[in-house]
Amino acid sequence: MEEKILEILKETFELDDVDKNISQQNCEAWDSMGQLNLVADLEDAFDISIDPEDIGEMKSFTDIVRILTKLGVE
Repeated sequence: MEEKILEILKETFELDDVDKNISQQNCEAWDSMGQLNLVADLEDAFDISIDPEDIGEMKSFTDIVRILTKLGVE
C-alpha cells in the first residue's frame, strides 16, 4: 500500500521524486485543489470512499497511511 500511495502522490503532484516525509508543509503543489485531486486519485486507486473529516486530516503521507488503514486498505 505504501509504495502505491507514494506513486499516487508523485503522479498527482507531478513530482520527480517523493518520499515518506512528504506533507502539505513541504510540497508546494499540495494546496486545496491538489488535495481534491489526491483524494479522487486515492479513492479510484483503492476503490474506497474517504469521509470529509478524514480528508481534512490528510496532511501528510503518514496521515494517508493511517486513514487508509482505518478504511481497511492493506
